[in-house]
Amino acid sequence: MAAVTLVLPSVLRDAVGTIEIKLRAATLAEAMEEAYRQLPVLRHHLCDERGRFRGHVLCFVNDLNTRGMKSLDVPLSNGDRISILQAVSGG
Repeated sequence: MAAVTLVLPSVLRDAVGTIEIKLRAATLAEAMEEAYRQLPVLRHHLCDERGRFRGHVLCFVNDLNTRGMKSLDVPLSNGDRISILQAVSGG
């Protein structure tokens, strides 16, 4: 199990109470499940009804964009940083 940090966008601070969570997990999938266990409301903000990240949610493990990956079974190492970003659009 790796010690990693999940960083959330500041727009979620009011909803979940924090923007940074320390986690221990072997994969990104395990880290996200642990984050949802610690902060159950987080799943609603990040995931659609199928349990996948919503279309406007981006997830990076360090510099690796996970969009388009078939699974979140990305191995994690100590010190990795998982960053959640929410796309902003307008015109």
